[in-house]
Amino acid sequence: MAGRILVLNTGSSSIKYELVDVTTRERPARGLVERIGEDMGRLTHRAGDGPPYIRELPVPGHDEGLDAMMEAFAAAGPDLAPGAVGHRVVHGGTRFTKALLIDDNVIAAIEELAPLAPLHNPVNLTGIRVARKAFPGVPQVAVFDTAFHRTLPPEAYTYAVPQEWGVRRFGFHGTSCAYVSRRAAAVLGHDLADLNLIVLHLGNGASATAISGGRSVDTSMGMTPLEGLVMGTRSGDIDPALTGYLARVNGLDSQQVEHALTHHSGLLALTGTRDMREVRARNDDTARQALEIYTRRIRKYVGAYYALLGRVDAIVFTGGVGEHDGATRAASLAGLDRLGITVDPALNHADSTSERAVSPPSAEVPVLVIPTDEEWEIARQAHALIS
Repeated sequence: MAGRILVLNTGSSSIKYELVDVTTRERPARGLVERIGEDMGRLTHRAGDGPPYIRELPVPGHDEGLDAMMEAFAAAGPDLAPGAVGHRVVHGGTRFTKALLIDDNVIAAIEELAPLAPLHNPVNLTGIRVARKAFPGVPQVAVFDTAFHRTLPPEAYTYAVPQEWGVRRFGFHGTSCAYVSRRAAAVLGHDLADLNLIVLHLGNGASATAISGGRSVDTSMGMTPLEGLVMGTRSGDIDPALTGYLARVNGLDSQQVEHALTHHSGLLALTGTRDMREVRARNDDTARQALEIYTRRIRKYVGAYYALLGRVDAIVFTGGVGEHDGATRAASLAGLDRLGITVDPALNHADSTSERAVSPPSAEVPVLVIPTDEEWEIARQAHALIS
């Protein structure tokens, strides 16, 4: 069925999937295969609004994970006959600036880009290889997280370092930014081409993006997803001299430092947990200070991007924390009243999962909550390409 796109988001130990019908806007099925490579894996599959189909089973590798997914479709439905398979690929470098059909040359190029995203691109490739084998003859489409930021101007993507190093900023969360910026324009009732937006994607990974006329003009993540905001386990912005200092004083090599900044920093380093819900539930000085560090960094980026854009038509929160944590939204924008940015406490803390404004109706700069839908965006781009 040409309109049905199977979206695969392959992680190091999981496969998140969703069957999306772009023509009818239906979501026939979704699921997750997790704990791949552990003693016992787990599959959770849901067809439409039906009850979950759950299995505990050995999943030694991604091949077996995809086999488990296909068995779930066979057992719990619906029929799996996708018109294409859309894959999330984190890093496209400068080579890939839009979605494209996957062939052997594309696979080789994604593999060459693995040093830029060593945690993501290799497992994304695993999903692609397994899916090509499982669905022979079905078009496979790569949708790159970095592609949305292809419009960054040189002054935004250029590092002030020796140019022979061949490094630059790329930005991430682009699939999410593409979706929520279009939805924000719809909520505001304006053409996206006429809007300046600041999108705050706050989840375990977090980023801020300045968007002018639907084009990314600056973003907080850089060559890798480590730069920028404080995240669940990532430090965000640090002094680059930290690596040399730790080598001299603590005897750590660059790989050890990079690993610690990526996996053992952020909220985890500040509080012992990377889960914002657990941090919020605590009532101690350590948690309160961590929350202030987290939201202060966001506030700095909002102010910087306001200055860069010159005019802001809306602040958009998305991602797990951005969509569900009213306290974080309020604290991230505290003190920006003179810029026309404020939230309405009742609207901001209302129990809702819908697209909505959480600022007063008279606010100069609307503050919106737009639930992201990267699966829909991947399916939309894949369908547009094969059509």
